[in-house]
Amino acid sequence: MLTIIIVNFNTGELLCHCLASVLSSQLELQLFLVDNGSSDGSLQQVQQQFGCDSRVTIIENGTNLGFARANNIVLRQLPSECTYVLLLNPDCLVPPGTLERMTIFMNSHSQVGIAGCFIANPDGSEQRGCRRLIPTPENSFSEFIPRFFGSPKPVAGSFNLAGGSLPPQPVEVEAISGSFMFVRRLALEIVGELDQGYFLHCEDLDWCKRFALAGWKIFFVPDVKVIHHQGTCSRSRYLRVSWHKHCGMLRFYRKFYRADYGFAVFVLAVVFIWLRFVMAISVAFLTSWLDREN
Repeated sequence: MLTIIIVNFNTGELLCHCLASVLSSQLELQLFLVDNGSSDGSLQQVQQQFGCDSRVTIIENGTNLGFARANNIVLRQLPSECTYVLLLNPDCLVPPGTLERMTIFMNSHSQVGIAGCFIANPDGSEQRGCRRLIPTPENSFSEFIPRFFGSPKPVAGSFNLAGGSLPPQPVEVEAISGSFMFVRRLALEIVGELDQGYFLHCEDLDWCKRFALAGWKIFFVPDVKVIHHQGTCSRSRYLRVSWHKHCGMLRFYRKFYRADYGFAVFVLAVVFIWLRFVMAISVAFLTSWLDREN
């Protein structure tokens, strides 16, 4: 059986579309919707539309616990018959056959602990973070410096692999998008739950890193596609989301690289991370101001 976990925070009408796309699957599945204190009526819409579906369990937190803590509520009480777990963002639309094809892939690749698929923007283009290397001080520098100057394309030496040529078949990668993570239950029991030290962002990278350290493979399946309306839950809270994102970067570097690279490199990474935060916020506010002026 497949267990699906969706964490909701003010996703709006997309949430019901997401659930409908998942529940149309022919697989035996159980869906847990964990609501982090939504106030936009999205939870009430789900209760009205899917409240009588025995496959759907709704967990109301009443407050925003963050992505990791909300998912862990379900990860700690998985049904005994569960074979795979899908962590799915509430602003994703899952085309027919997607879950079946991912299950077939996992059944035939017992060494794979986590698999992801082609995460598409609404316009059909590949979304950033869909497939990537684990960020290191070196490839992070190669990734972000060109972006400071407005380059939207993948840069040689960076950790972002999205936007390049698609492989003809499933390939091993270091990390996939946290918006769609198809996880083997057996591997999960060995690696453990998500790190609750992250509130939002980078917990997916942390998990991929830990799965790899435990000897499990992470795979990208290019011929399976999911549409992700990225940012639906965070557009009105850009400052807070960006703050947690950069705090997550800092935690990730401190956790995995401080010992290997030494104190001096870690200090440089801290400076770089917060410089990036300041620049991102400045650009966001400037863009917002220009939009209002126009």
